[in-house]
This record gives sequence, C-alpha cells and structure tokens, in this order.
Amino acid sequence: MAQAPKGTIAAGHQLTADAGAEMLREGGNAFDAAIAALAMACVCEPVLASPGGGGFAMIRDGQSGRTTLLDFFPQTPKQKRGNCSIGFHSITADFGSATQVFHIGPATVAVPGFFAGLTALHEFGGTLPLADLFAPAIDAGKSGHRVTGYQHYLSTVVRPILTATPASQNLFAPSGELPAVNSLFYNPGLANLYCELARTDWLQTGIADQLLAEQSDGGHLSREDLESYEVVAREPLDVALGGADVFLNPPPAACGVLIRYALSRLDGCDLPAFARALHLTEQARLSACGDLGRLLDRPLRQKGTTHISAVDAEGNACSVTVSNGTGNGEVVGDYGFMLNNILGEEDVNPHGSADWPTDTRLASMMCPALIDAPGGRLVALGSGGSSRIRSAILQVVARLCLGSAELEEAVRAPRLHIENGHLDVEAFGTDSGISQLKDHFPDHRIWPEKNMFFGGVHAVSTDGNSGFESVGDSRREGAAVIVE
Repeated sequence: MAQAPKGTIAAGHQLTADAGAEMLREGGNAFDAAIAALAMACVCEPVLASPGGGGFAMIRDGQSGRTTLLDFFPQTPKQKRGNCSIGFHSITADFGSATQVFHIGPATVAVPGFFAGLTALHEFGGTLPLADLFAPAIDAGKSGHRVTGYQHYLSTVVRPILTATPASQNLFAPSGELPAVNSLFYNPGLANLYCELARTDWLQTGIADQLLAEQSDGGHLSREDLESYEVVAREPLDVALGGADVFLNPPPAACGVLIRYALSRLDGCDLPAFARALHLTEQARLSACGDLGRLLDRPLRQKGTTHISAVDAEGNACSVTVSNGTGNGEVVGDYGFMLNNILGEEDVNPHGSADWPTDTRLASMMCPALIDAPGGRLVALGSGGSSRIRSAILQVVARLCLGSAELEEAVRAPRLHIENGHLDVEAFGTDSGISQLKDHFPDHRIWPEKNMFFGGVHAVSTDGNSGFESVGDSRREGAAVIVE
C-alpha cells in the first residue's frame, strides 16, 4: 500500500530542494527540510546564500497553529573601529545591459545571523540530528556539484567580487576562470564547516576566530558583536484577504508593510489593478506617510536573495528567505564562504564608509509569507528579487486569495513592477491590459517572456489532508519536490 505524502519543498536550485526532500523521506518535518536546504543553498547557490549573511523565517507550528517570524537578519556592529576606508573599496558589476557599483571589503560586513538562525530553527521544531541535516551539503561540498546556467550567470555578474582576493579566486575561480555551465564546483571548506557545526555551537569552533581574523584589517566586528547577536521572534503582520489570513514580515522589515498597503488598495487581480495598487503604494512610500514613512528611518538593504518553502503532513511550515548581500570579496579562513557586504550598500551607508547607525537590526525587502486559507489549506511562499519582492508576493498572494488561482497558475502568471514611476511588465501569453498600462506609464519596459528580474516565487501548499502542491519558479531555475 502506498504511503501518504510526507511533505513538500520548493527552492531556488534542484539540489537545495533535494536536500530538504531527503529529510522528509527520513522522517523529518518541514523545519528539518528547511535547515538541510539552507545548508545546501550555501553550497550550490553561493552568490545568493552564505553562512556569512542572514535572513527571515516565517514558521508555523502544526500542533498549536501559531505562526511566528524569526528575524536572523544581520545587525550593525556595536562600535565603529579603526580607519574605515582601509577595508572599504568599490567594484563594478556588469549586468550586460547595465553596470552597478558595489562596495566590498572587511569594513562592509554586518554581524551575520545565519548560524544563529539555523540553531533557532532547529530548537523550534527540528527533529533530526544536525549531522543528518548537514549531510547532503557536506557531500555536495566534497564531491562537487554541477554549475547551472543561472548560477553561472550570477557568478559572471559579480566576478570582480568572487575574484577580489587570492583566497576568493582560489575558491571561486581556481583555474583562473569561473566554472563553466555543467562543470563541477567543489567546496570542501564549507563541508568542513558543517562537520564542525554538527558537533558544537559555531562560537566554540574555529569559524568565529577565522571570521574575526578576516575583520582584523579594517573591519568593525568584534567577538562581543558575535556573542551578543540574538534571533528575534516577532509577531507577523496578519492581513485578512478573501477569507484567508496572510502572514507577512513585520517591521523593522519593510516589505510586509508595503504589501499590506498595496493589498488594501487592490481593486482586482489583473495587471492594471496590480499596477494601480503598486503605484499608490510607491507614491505613499516616497511621500513618507504613515507606517510607510516610518520605515524610511531605518537603513534598508535589498540585494542578492534566495528562498525556500516547506510544509509537511503535520501542518508544520517554514518559509525562509536569506541573503549575503553580494559578498564582501574575502573568504573566511579555510571555511569556503564570504561574509556579507551589507554595510557597503548605499541604502544602509549613503554618505561614505561609516555612515551607518551602530547596534541596529537592519530593514529588508525580504518577505517570507504563509497563508492560512479556508478549508484547512496552508500555503508557504516567498521570493528573491531585491525591491521586486514586494510586487511578486503581492501578485501571487492576490491571485491565490482573491482570484481563486491554483498554486502553479498564480506563480506562472505574468508579473509587473513599478518603481520611481517606471513600469516593467511581462507580456507573454496575453495582451490583456498591456495597452492600458502603456498609456498610463509612458516610462515603461515590456518583457516578452518570464525573467528573473521579477523575482522567483517558490511556493508549496497542503490541503490539510496529506495533499500537496509545490512550484519552483522557472524565472530563477526553481525546483520543487513532493515526498511520498
């Protein structure tokens, strides 16, 4: 007799999803799956995920039904130390059609929360030993994994960061060139890191010492910063929508408030309706009114993200989004990862190398989300995509809750984004509303097919009766696995 499905996971890489699915097969729950997937994402999605960064997890306890937001996003250091300009320099990333300046070096590093986030998730609801959860990532780091087209593209964009120092070049381009599509990429240092984490807290390993050594030449982080960092449990924003409860990332994160505001202005589920709601939200944000204005008082960062969603047959759910900025250009000892460069982003540090506020949890556009829908349906979703996260989540949530769309239909449908009066819109498959949008937004760009610009919404759902759906967004090479 066939067993009922145990759960499902969707993520930004097939190996990331497979790692989580393996835990579900071994009897683990959604939290086990998410932890294994996060570890793997750092191996196979190194431009987007790293132990040197942090993120947010929207989690639901299947037994109590309680939903909580875990904030393990980077924090600014307690003190500004030394000559900040020593460890702060610029590189130019080439996107093909445009270039962008990024700041890297030891002085751009905020206190990472990734390690504490893994611990918090495991303590909240993990059931399998960490050694088991890290095993797929350890194997991939030692045995190598095939580089995908999307990951190769990302690495070429930030090549100046990945090759900024001899140590980073030795890790990411050991032959002098970045690994080609379908070539094997090895990271034994990261595998060794997970072996150490499986045995003891990271502050008791050599990882912290090597991290502080990397910071010794112009960085701001101290051991006190590392030891005092705490994961913050927050009450999520709860938005009633079409008979469902939508749980969004609360302040100090920015995206949840922006999405809630847009949902309150929504008058339909077609592209023109989304454009009107997003345009009103953009106007309110720029005029600094109400809750949206208060968000502007806190530095915001929004680069380089990936997402994982998991649910299981017991009603547990974990929707988690992480980021490393674009990396600070230097590798932490022999451990195979870069620290974040979040203090180098202009939104955080607008006037120079040390303009940031001390001891502050930074704001973000990341917004892992859960939906408690009528009939016992539970949906976990989220997206990468910088400032476009708010648009992507808004449109998928609205189509699910107001438009009665199936999960795959909601994720695959055309999207748009409005920022600073400029409209970007996908026009594949239909001309519905496009002419109207062009008239209302003379400053526009029409995308003839799906594109990574519009985020990557990886979403899963359960009907409460061991029935599962799972979608990895093809815009960002998403993958999904249902485990039976």
